Amino acid sequence: MGNVLYFEKRKKTMNVFETILYRHSYRGKYKRISIPREDLKKIMQAGLAAPSGCNMQTTSFIAIDDPEVLFKIRQVIDPPVAETAPAAICVLTQKVNAYRDKCFAIQDYSAAIENMLLAIVAMGYQSCWYEGHITDDDKICDKMAEILNVPKEYELVCFLPVGIAEEDPVLPKKKPFEERAWFNSFNTSD
Repeated sequence: MGNVLYFEKRKKTMNVFETILYRHSYRGKYKRISIPREDLKKIMQAGLAAPSGCNMQTTSFIAIDDPEVLFKIRQVIDPPVAETAPAAICVLTQKVNAYRDKCFAIQDYSAAIENMLLAIVAMGYQSCWYEGHITDDDKICDKMAEILNVPKEYELVCFLPVGIAEEDPVLPKKKPFEERAWFNSFNTSD
């Protein structure tokens, strides 16, 4: 409960570096408190503000706050995830060639997702980036897209639950800075 209380006190004054360091994947239960649609809109606006290769803007979103729609989505996610989240955002992409026949859709939606994850934490919520779980061989994403009436030219690539955490996020152990970042050359102690 310590981090949650700390966060509740800090959320209005947390700077970008604190938000980045506090953001972690949250796989726990969520409080049964609905998320205001205005907050979901702000989160999606943060995603839309992300950089996009050649400004092709290949990323789109669907926020889900209707309990019936969330129930239908949860029915197709196996194994289940985020069963208690009061809202979610599904990330859509379009594969569009931008520069020299290169498609930057993956980079575009990755930047958008990270922006949204940071916005989610800055606003006092938690989330987890579920991508491989829904896009692997069983194509849960296609079942989700059908429920959400996603046109065929879009691909649903990510599911982001949004809610207030019931418990503190479990912080993963990160390798020390010196093992992953250097100055002027690979693996130097400059």
